Amino acid sequence: MKKLALHWQILLGMVFGVIFALIFTNFDWGSQFITDWIKPFGSIFINALKLIAVPLILASLIKGVSDLKDISSLSKMGLRTILTYIATTIIAVSIGLAIVNIFQPGKSIDQDTREELIESYGGDAELRQKDAEKQKEAGPLQALENLVPDNIFGAASNNGNMLQVIFFAVFFGIGMILIPEKQAQPVKDFFDALNEVILKMIDLIMLFAPYGVFALLAALVVEAPSADLFMALLYYALCVVLGLVLMIAAYTLIVWLFTKKTPRFFINGISPAQLLALSTSSSAATLPVTMERVEEHLGVDRQVSSFVLPIGATINMDGTSLYQAVAAVFIAQAFGMNLDFATQLGIIVTATLASIGSAAVPGAGMVMLVIVLGQAGIPEAGLALIFAVDRPLDMVRTSVNVTGDAAVSMMVAKSQDKLHDPKIKNWDDNYSPQKNQ
Repeated sequence: MKKLALHWQILLGMVFGVIFALIFTNFDWGSQFITDWIKPFGSIFINALKLIAVPLILASLIKGVSDLKDISSLSKMGLRTILTYIATTIIAVSIGLAIVNIFQPGKSIDQDTREELIESYGGDAELRQKDAEKQKEAGPLQALENLVPDNIFGAASNNGNMLQVIFFAVFFGIGMILIPEKQAQPVKDFFDALNEVILKMIDLIMLFAPYGVFALLAALVVEAPSADLFMALLYYALCVVLGLVLMIAAYTLIVWLFTKKTPRFFINGISPAQLLALSTSSSAATLPVTMERVEEHLGVDRQVSSFVLPIGATINMDGTSLYQAVAAVFIAQAFGMNLDFATQLGIIVTATLASIGSAAVPGAGMVMLVIVLGQAGIPEAGLALIFAVDRPLDMVRTSVNVTGDAAVSMMVAKSQDKLHDPKIKNWDDNYSPQKNQ
């Protein structure tokens, strides 16, 4: 009997996880059982993915940069990558602003609901404000200063320091390009082999993916806020989801026009990574799978994917920037504020820059949202209004972030003439680690 494709296995795991949790929450002991005996398996799955994130970036980026042979190829690819990421982020923010101005979800919240939300989540909002204040107090070149680590082992010990790891990997790869090829070859062979080992580890971890997402979704259901709070913010959540769906549609259209690959080809190729991002809410944790899908199923040359995707996982947060635009205007509407065109233009700029600074981990976009609110003159306390639905929306916007990374990698590969037929010809077939040989 033919096994189900990976994305269907993951989707079934998510559905069964929700059903399982809804059944068990009817028992007094059910929620505690899921927390104690089911949730840990989801945490193990995420930790396994995070475990290989740093070595994957080091191995793949060093390999990718050293394979370019000369600095001019690196600078050309880097410029195209950054400009494309910025362009897609501006599109995302613009879509978000258009939707929130058309539907105006903030005007649907009454005073009693607003006060209830602020009372329930005011403490969380205050913590996010403090984190954002630290970033505001930093100097104008603090981001550039933070880019260069003083200790690569210290930087590699924390997944929140991905940009520092990327800087070291690119710097190391440039050093390999600049020395005689004969001297660099042993080091290159080591990282080539390390990269293959990491990819094989990804294969093994993904065998556990359906069970991991089952545990994650079951835990999410039992830990979710009350239904009353969700209903009060349903209109806002639908606006965010509509914007994110339109952004995915925009990616497929851009890929179709630019690479001549059909929307079905693109979505089927990247869908397991989308579903994994949906369950983990972490671009960094999903990165290993994103790289495997882009290389094996979408036909992007590893030389491109190993450079474009790690950078995208840390600076390309289109879903996050779209959400920040919708959330900022929504909060302003809830407080009865009317934002003029100049202020909303400022939101586009700030959200674009803030998305670059967002860590590729769950909830990081919320900290950056405080900066967006402050720039637009919107009360930061309004952050508490959206905490109730932030977790499920974080899942969806992370899926969009991953989709954007894949789309840009295909576009950059096409411009470099490095977009080939997929290694796995039947990309809608079963996922099998043996096919990666």
